[in-house]
Amino acid sequence: MTHLCISHHRLVQCSDPGISAVPVNVPADTVKLRLEKTFISKVPRAAFYNLSELRFLWLTYNSITSIHPSSFVNLMALRELRLDGNLLSSFPWEGLRDMPRLQTLGLHNNRLSSLPAHAAVFLPNITYLDLSSLHDNPWLCDCQISMVISLSMSMGSPIVLMDRLLICRRSLEQTGILMTEADLSLCMRPSVQPAATRVISPLGSNVILRCDATGYPTPTLIWIKTTAYTDCCRQEIPEDSDQLPRNLESFMQESPRVGVRWSIITLNGLSYKDAGEYRCQAQNMAGISEAPIKLKV
Repeated sequence: MTHLCISHHRLVQCSDPGISAVPVNVPADTVKLRLEKTFISKVPRAAFYNLSELRFLWLTYNSITSIHPSSFVNLMALRELRLDGNLLSSFPWEGLRDMPRLQTLGLHNNRLSSLPAHAAVFLPNITYLDLSSLHDNPWLCDCQISMVISLSMSMGSPIVLMDRLLICRRSLEQTGILMTEADLSLCMRPSVQPAATRVISPLGSNVILRCDATGYPTPTLIWIKTTAYTDCCRQEIPEDSDQLPRNLESFMQESPRVGVRWSIITLNGLSYKDAGEYRCQAQNMAGISEAPIKLKV
């Protein structure tokens, strides 16, 4: 062990400000590891891979700004993870799948302002997840945080919000209000509707492909060409077919009002290489949806 850490009965504690990286020589049989009040700013990939018996991991009051999504691989026995008092503006929720026995997650006093929709995907397999220490973060009163509140109140939910006095703000400059009293909008997954699912146009002509999307928050749209041709089209393989799928750059989109956006892509002077399947993809914090359009030349 490094001289900056103390080891006793499978407990390792490191609280020296001279430590700027996660120690790599912690005994493999360690059950509780406390890295506190150090200058550690990043938690790298597989930072605790050799500590398979670890049950308690405290990374509190350091200077951590980022955590790799795979930082916690091989921590199958971990019960408690505390990250209080750091500088985290986001948390790698997908990393929870590497800690299937996690019971307590502490994120008190960080810089978290919202909770992504995909976080809920990694919660159902956890027996008990205590998110009570989410206060003292600059939470925004948006639909993302409303999803967490709704999930915590549902029957049989693994989420326990012990602190019902969580504060959120409409913007970081405004005064906070109780989340339970805030008029939180609900996130709505995008829905995409193409103007036509199959388009036939002659060689050399011009064609416009259009799709309309709804959702909240208002989704953004992108166009993707997925295949160079289909069984409906001339069996001639373009030279760039091995580069598919690829995102298309030249398209227009506009949002006439909140919750609605449309987009068009114009193809001028059609050639056989333009034939194939195009997808209009809509995305917001609640999810992704897409609709295919087949073009025959």
